[in-house]
Amino acid sequence: MYDDYQLICVLGPTACGKTRYAVDLARRIGGEILSADSRQVYRGMDIGTGKDLADYGEIPYHLIDIVDAGEKYNIFEYQKDFEKAFLDVTSRGRRAVLCGGSGLYIEAATCGYYLPDVPANPQLRAELSLLSQEELEAKYESLRKPHNRTDYDTRQRLIRALEIAIYEESHPVQRTSYLPKRTKYIGLEVSREVRNSRIDARLKARLDAGMVEEVRRLLDSGIAPEDLIYYGLEYKFVTLYLTGVLPFDLMVEKLQTAIHQFAKRQMTWFRGMERRGIEIEWIKI
Repeated sequence: MYDDYQLICVLGPTACGKTRYAVDLARRIGGEILSADSRQVYRGMDIGTGKDLADYGEIPYHLIDIVDAGEKYNIFEYQKDFEKAFLDVTSRGRRAVLCGGSGLYIEAATCGYYLPDVPANPQLRAELSLLSQEELEAKYESLRKPHNRTDYDTRQRLIRALEIAIYEESHPVQRTSYLPKRTKYIGLEVSREVRNSRIDARLKARLDAGMVEEVRRLLDSGIAPEDLIYYGLEYKFVTLYLTGVLPFDLMVEKLQTAIHQFAKRQMTWFRGMERRGIEIEWIKI
């Protein structure tokens, strides 16, 4: 069924059941999982990123727990690490199954994005952080080159895209160059009501499982609050609670709403992939 493809990609919004579906598929076809999650790369960030490692059983997985929490990992590094893992899996005669909800990471892995290696510039980031979302987007659109594409789902990604565009104006930049993969895209789709219900139940389960304590340990280990906030919704809002900015109940309420909105933006990204010519087979679950 999948013999014509180099890679099978299971995608969908948060809380749709991607991991279990991908693991079941890998088990049937002799595959291994390659993660396309921009936060599961970090060690020690387990509950908040929803690694659910027990779900993998005997199925090998890759691109999870590969850098320490507190480090800044970017899509350029991910693309290189993905290519290495992909070649490792396929060279052993195994099938590669890409699983994740980060549309930008999925496209970088499957479409052969031509990505720049640009160092972080903390001073520039601090200056850009003072701009409004509209000002950031306008500035990026005025600088970006035609082949560049970014995801506006977080300010951090937009600021990083601007950092790259500004750097490229005056510096030679090394770029990755990988071939696109013949990919079968399988999308998991649930109704908005079911998706939001699952998000709320999952958030409660994560809080009960110790997500607040996980973030507290990361803070106690020396990771700065602003760095944890960089890592996305769960870490942002729990950090704001632990640093006294938000009371617990309001933190939970705001986090629920933010995750609902994030799932909607994920679906918008996937629909955009289809408009760009990527065929996704949607499965209602």
